[in-house]
Amino acid sequence: MSHHDKDVEASIPLNAMPRASDVSMDLSHGERIEVKISDSRVPSSQPKKITIPGFIIIPIWMACSISVILYNKYVFSSLNFPFPVFLTTWHLTFSAVATRVLQRTTTLVDGAKDIELSRDRWMRSILPIGALFSGSLILSNYAYLTLSVSFIQMLKAFNPVAILLISFAFKIQEPNSRLIIIVLLISTGCALAAYGEVHFELFGFLCQVAALAFEASRLVMIQLLLHGLKMDPIVSLHYYAPVCAIINACLLPFTEGLEPFYALHRVGLLVLFTNAGIAFALNVAAVFLISVGSGLILTLAGVLKDILLISGSVLAFGSQITALQVFGYSISLGGLIMFKQTGGK
Repeated sequence: MSHHDKDVEASIPLNAMPRASDVSMDLSHGERIEVKISDSRVPSSQPKKITIPGFIIIPIWMACSISVILYNKYVFSSLNFPFPVFLTTWHLTFSAVATRVLQRTTTLVDGAKDIELSRDRWMRSILPIGALFSGSLILSNYAYLTLSVSFIQMLKAFNPVAILLISFAFKIQEPNSRLIIIVLLISTGCALAAYGEVHFELFGFLCQVAALAFEASRLVMIQLLLHGLKMDPIVSLHYYAPVCAIINACLLPFTEGLEPFYALHRVGLLVLFTNAGIAFALNVAAVFLISVGSGLILTLAGVLKDILLISGSVLAFGSQITALQVFGYSISLGGLIMFKQTGGK
């Protein structure tokens, strides 16, 4: 459901285009996004790119990211609407429509004009990457049915390790002592966090681990198959949202059937539209976010956001966290910051 460039040398991880439902396309995912800065000599007929100062957009991005995840958990648990496939499908359908509206009314999706996709390249690249994205979102949202938000955020710290391991397997990069230390640090921290979890559910844990594997595979495939194509979060969503929505819609009859439609009265139209709207706003905020600040600032913003999200889940849902989990997560964060500072090399 998750849901994170190099003209400004910032590497963005977009969880988590998403990230749609979990759509925390957050800054831990590692997609590279090129920010084009308009030249002052450009004719006045060309619309200017809008920029928002960092001290404004960073809190907005953090608020959207935290709100998306807590709102989804609220819908699943408090409103008793345990249908991750339906909710993810709705988010992606909303995003597919919204990106096309923005394309016709703003300059936010102008990056799509610079991308030429033949039918063959779409079949070989966009479709399989979209399928992995869809799997990542669905599995991640299934994890929210049984695991606490705080525990899931701790597990997400393992994402860089999954990316590194897949990169090693595909020989995209060679292991070195620094990367091995980072892998061990983050892995040890996540293992301690899992061991210290009070309400451990194997099904939810396996769903989240599988979601991380799908997401890491998606990001590696983007490097392999879309090399040279630069997509910001909105342009990425413009291409992937329709693909994922159709894949999810095909899965819906076999997973949740008609039950979500019978239970729609529990959430209502207001919740459905505001839930999807906040998820989409996260991706809009990410577009402005990557054009401000250094890689270090973005990394620290992501770390602070995760800490606030864990704290928020404790307050909102009464999630229990232990001292061992705090210790383990601190180790993982240290490894994550090392990973970002080294550029994953």
